[in-house]
Amino acid sequence: MSPTELRATVGLAGIYGLRMFGLFIILPVFAFYAEHLPGGDNFTLIGIALGAYGLTQAILQIPFGWLSDRIGRKPVIYLGLILFAIGSFTAAIAVDIYWVILGRVIQGAGAISAAVMALAADLTREEHRTKAMAVIGMTIGTTFAVSLIVAPALNQLIGVSGIFAMTGALALLAIIVVHKIIPDPLISRFHSDTEASASKFKNVLSNIELLRLNYGIFALHATLMALWLVMPLSLRQAGLEADDHWQLYLPVLLMSMVLIIPAIIYAEKKAKLKTIFIAAIALLLLGQISLALTADSIWGTAIALLVFFTAFNLLEASLPSLISKIAPVGAKGTAIGVYSSTQFLGAFVGATVGGYLYEHHGSNVLYIFCGLLLCIWLMFAATMKAPAAVRSKMYHVKEMDVGRASGLSRELAALSGVYEALVLANERVAYLKVDLKGFDEESVVKLLGENT
Repeated sequence: MSPTELRATVGLAGIYGLRMFGLFIILPVFAFYAEHLPGGDNFTLIGIALGAYGLTQAILQIPFGWLSDRIGRKPVIYLGLILFAIGSFTAAIAVDIYWVILGRVIQGAGAISAAVMALAADLTREEHRTKAMAVIGMTIGTTFAVSLIVAPALNQLIGVSGIFAMTGALALLAIIVVHKIIPDPLISRFHSDTEASASKFKNVLSNIELLRLNYGIFALHATLMALWLVMPLSLRQAGLEADDHWQLYLPVLLMSMVLIIPAIIYAEKKAKLKTIFIAAIALLLLGQISLALTADSIWGTAIALLVFFTAFNLLEASLPSLISKIAPVGAKGTAIGVYSSTQFLGAFVGATVGGYLYEHHGSNVLYIFCGLLLCIWLMFAATMKAPAAVRSKMYHVKEMDVGRASGLSRELAALSGVYEALVLANERVAYLKVDLKGFDEESVVKLLGENT
């Protein structure tokens, strides 16, 4: 990657991570803060406060992406960051749980992810775009880990109100970063690999295999949010003070990240994605059940969390890869947009339903709810088709008419190792899915050179 591409990728990854930071940072400490807040004794409201961020994110991120096609990427990102900051400061000065809910709703309205991804596509060449998107996507897991570890310490230093104010200040700082550090694109155009297209929704929403994966990310984040309503309270009840929770989270998260590396390598090298995927869901279910059974033991909870987060991190890394392998090359951006919106919808539903169940029926019913979500997911995964062992490739093409682009697509698809090919004249890009074992890249480059 060129220095400009690298600067854009790193900067935009930070901006993208801020979006998730706003969702995750209060998870380990919010239940303790709410105990002293008017209305905070109602766990249904606590759940809504935690999940409201996800609701507005789910609703607005695709429309914000479309808006960025009309008025530009940076103006939309500025707007989103301003909304995020307003929501953060609103929650920081909240006098009751309802003001926190309002602040979280406004925070979530700063739905900048689609615009960030589109800007990253504008600023990177086709041959480096997959790497850029991978770097940006990795910020989700990193942000979650950092949030769990630093939130208890921040709570001790500045309190939850201070954490909200800090995220608002970070959003304002991010505006300066976008303006001063992120380059302005020379050309801004629609990118099928990163942006949602209204004309592709029917294809994406009728694809059974994609729907299975969308349910998976919904269930994964619904379970995460529901469990984190009770997890901090369970640890405190087991004898671990709130300010010391990071001492458990840190080693658990580090060990879980190390443990998933062999599984990822094995899945890719041996084309065992489905096998590892199903095993990870089963492991997640085991971890969730173990959390329910060991709630009174710090060591038992630590082991259960290690099982849970090993599976969680593996699934968080696997799902986007599976989306890319299964989605049609011309609808990848739409598939990712729907997937991301479903992820945030899961966070909202999990927190809200989890809060209601804990309020009216107790933690056992909440754990049963999470278990049912994961059992359904396990069933869906077991009956899915094994995804093809393919990788995505992109190549720049020069200007050509639609008829020639269609013919070139057929010629590329006929080459050895090419699983699927699509040349889009308006984007000047050739999208390919290839099997690396039989893929002859020289033939592709030669054919593109002859036609462009």
